[in-house]
Amino acid sequence: MTVNRAVNGAPGGYPPGGAQARQARELLEEERRTRLAQLAVLEHADDGAPDEASLARRESLQGTLEEIDAALARLDDGTYGLCEDCGEPLPEGRLEILPYARRCVQCQQRRR
Repeated sequence: MTVNRAVNGAPGGYPPGGAQARQARELLEEERRTRLAQLAVLEHADDGAPDEASLARRESLQGTLEEIDAALARLDDGTYGLCEDCGEPLPEGRLEILPYARRCVQCQQRRR
């Protein structure tokens, strides 16, 4: 099942414990496991002093893990799939690309 199928069709968020929320949680947890594995490989490869690129990659992975954890918290409170700025449901496909997205594309672009 894709993220898109797991999360679309629940306008206004995902009721905690609902089937769509459970499916979205599974996908987010898989994303989390993948990022943790990437971080472990990176840390294992840094047997000496890590270089600047390695430090930047580690920081990026840790930031992504924080975003995934925040998305899991939004699932718990029923606000997953809603833009944090405008409150509208995230557009079709947005969570397919970025399952831990906080904002719709328009609101995200305004923040840059």
